[in-house]
Amino acid sequence: MPDVSLPGRLTAPEPGWTTDADVVVIGSGIAGLTAALRLRGHVEKVLVVTKDRLSAGSTQWAQGGIAAALGPGDTPAEHELDTLVAGAGVCDAEAVRALVTEGPEAVRELIALGTRFDHDPDGELSLTREGGHHRDRIAHAGGDATGAEIQRALVAAVGAAPEIEVIKRALALDLLLDDDGAVAGVTLHVMGEGQRDGVGAVRCRAVVLASGGLGQVFSQTTNPPVSTGDGMALALRAGATLRDLEFVQFHPTVMYLGADSTGQQPLISEAVRGEGAFLVDFEGERFMQGVHELADLAPRDVVAKAIMRRMLDTGRPHMWLDARHLGAAFWERRFPTILATARSHGVDPVTALLPVAPACHYASGGVRTDLWGRSSVPGLYATGEAACSGVHGANRLASNSLLEGLVFSRRIATVLPGELRPWATARTGEEDPRATGLLSGTAREELQDTMTARVGVLRNAAGLAEAGERLGKLAELAVTGTALVDLASWEATNLLTVSTAMTRAAALREETRGSHWRDDHPERDDAAWAGHLDTRLVDGGLATEFLPAPATDVPTDVPTDVPAVEESR
Repeated sequence: MPDVSLPGRLTAPEPGWTTDADVVVIGSGIAGLTAALRLRGHVEKVLVVTKDRLSAGSTQWAQGGIAAALGPGDTPAEHELDTLVAGAGVCDAEAVRALVTEGPEAVRELIALGTRFDHDPDGELSLTREGGHHRDRIAHAGGDATGAEIQRALVAAVGAAPEIEVIKRALALDLLLDDDGAVAGVTLHVMGEGQRDGVGAVRCRAVVLASGGLGQVFSQTTNPPVSTGDGMALALRAGATLRDLEFVQFHPTVMYLGADSTGQQPLISEAVRGEGAFLVDFEGERFMQGVHELADLAPRDVVAKAIMRRMLDTGRPHMWLDARHLGAAFWERRFPTILATARSHGVDPVTALLPVAPACHYASGGVRTDLWGRSSVPGLYATGEAACSGVHGANRLASNSLLEGLVFSRRIATVLPGELRPWATARTGEEDPRATGLLSGTAREELQDTMTARVGVLRNAAGLAEAGERLGKLAELAVTGTALVDLASWEATNLLTVSTAMTRAAALREETRGSHWRDDHPERDDAAWAGHLDTRLVDGGLATEFLPAPATDVPTDVPTDVPAVEESR
């Protein structure tokens, strides 16, 4: 892949306003709002910055639920094993153990905060199953509106906390750094009119990055429009390390709306298969039988690959999900949101098959952190989808994402107050050596088409090389003047930054592992590739290195008589 020159800062006007906060939390999903709520009272002022409304991120779109060992007979050790198996050999075992052992208490605290999860007729928490899980351990709310309910409860709690200030409709542009390269603040662009509008600067002592994913890198994604990789790009420009960006999870069952459909696509939750739905091809064959012991509830990478293989073998643009046998009453009670969405697109899953195909869903990689959310930049912490905590490895286990944001934000709040650095003076203007630049927002469609065609579900050396060349040519179009200063150009530049890093990592990893599928290297190669790819921005160019991962010990104290997934229930 050719060397690509990327901006070290986004071109932007000088700040027209300033404010102070001990901690700035960038992002308002489960990770960001949990961090803010846990930090209040331990620092003098917390400022939450959200790109749109408080509920505009990915959390509200989470349908299936949140995973934790809460049911009878289930244990953290079993949850740990399922997570490690799904992660395909590159999970951080300590991070996984923290996730599964602290998860149940974190979910109970979420309930105490006011989250209304579904319960069975006996008043017990209603738990279901999703791909890769051997137990019913997915807590859900509103049938299939779990994320929206969690978001509602968190937004209400933040609204009742006067210690937390919120700036809405604000894009975080770049970190302000002191002479030691540590966090001294952050620049924002507030989109609107009021006391604060346009570009401003927040002086702070720490930043918690909880800005979500990068799904808009691709033409079709389940991610909302705000998911343009802003936080990961901001961190990279500040000197942070991004880890394992090649591991992008493509959800296997996204509703197929046609070859020309772009942007956010309707997700058909894995929980639908957890309740007994199954995949069939155009001949009605249940092609997941015999592919994996869990059949239709295999880990997401297995199902996505099986669907793609059948699509390629048959020349069909999608496969089908059959959930007709669940019945109207069950659909209306358990999956009302999915039912309404499908019907709005002209398909009634009560009587018809649902057309499904894989689409970009989740970034398992992100800003490299330790077990307490610390990045490689002093004063910068990361959590949620923007981070790579090590729990997901090469393929996220279903419904572990909400839990990760919850658990690791709590961990950040445990250590951050005691680690607050003194107020520092930020380098600005000519004092900051990072080169500025912007890519026009008009290049976004070409970038997305390139990534979808060459760095999507199925990858190979020739396609990745072509993607690298096209991204390099787009990078050459970046300009340093202020003519392109607008939201579209800032987002396009962030998309170019994370796309280039992802493509480089995907080209280097010459194996198939988890959600990274190379048809020219179809086998997993533990001898050469059991480890991580870390990427940094050095003098405007990307430097990527391979770091072997320590051997992951699979727990031996897990019961071997875990019940198999039922065909329907």
